[in-house]
Amino acid sequence: MSSTTIAPARQTVRAAERVAAARRHVSMGETLAQTMTMAWRAVKKMRRNPEQFFDVVLQPILFTAMFAYVFGGAIAGDVESYLPLMIPGILAQTVLTTCMVTGTQLREDMEKGVFDRFKSLPIARIAPLAGPMVADLLRYATAATLTFSMGLLMGYRPGGGVTGVLAAILLAILTGWSLAWIFTWVGTIAKSAQAVQGISMMILFPLTFLSNAFVPVGTLPGWLAAFVRVNPVSHLVTAARDLANGALVSTEVAWTLLACLVVVAVFAPLSVRSYKRHI
Repeated sequence: MSSTTIAPARQTVRAAERVAAARRHVSMGETLAQTMTMAWRAVKKMRRNPEQFFDVVLQPILFTAMFAYVFGGAIAGDVESYLPLMIPGILAQTVLTTCMVTGTQLREDMEKGVFDRFKSLPIARIAPLAGPMVADLLRYATAATLTFSMGLLMGYRPGGGVTGVLAAILLAILTGWSLAWIFTWVGTIAKSAQAVQGISMMILFPLTFLSNAFVPVGTLPGWLAAFVRVNPVSHLVTAARDLANGALVSTEVAWTLLACLVVVAVFAPLSVRSYKRHI
């Protein structure tokens, strides 16, 4: 048999072996370990590219100061009185806009061919998607901490104390992580990173600003107030506001957690399925 015949045969066998290995059943423990490996890879990328932290470092500081001094006097009479209303809103806005980056970075990796290698490995299909999202928890925590730190510097004194603030931060981080699955799915179906960014902004920015994050619902026109009340971002803002300011924990926290579970249950499988089909 000639070498020209043997070479393609070997390539076919190796390709079949890779496919067979990739289809090997992966246990839950292995899936978790592989996800953490991918998360560590993403953390190392952040360390080598510190510009990935620019948005989570600068945005909380700039937005908190800007919204407080521009709208504080008009809405609450003074800046200090506006902070209990605004800081939980900035927290929600910052974490949610940060989670948009997940889909953009995913699409960039796909365009570079990184995920072609991942697909040939005998690993859980969800690991390359979930790993970077676990690493992004660090970015969410940074953004949330800086938001409250800036508020404290400006005179905000949360009535819920340390416990309430930590609960509000954890709720916002969980919500951001859950919504990141939507943008992960967008990243697997969009044709470019620019398209992912444009679609994500078109989805998230109206939801963020047409909410109760910066103004009381009672000051809005009736038709807009009706939308704001059913806006899922408003539920997150209200829940974070209750926790941070020491109010009685309402059903808003439960509704927010339920929404997180629904989003993950729907978009995590969609992301994995689209990833397997398009890579």
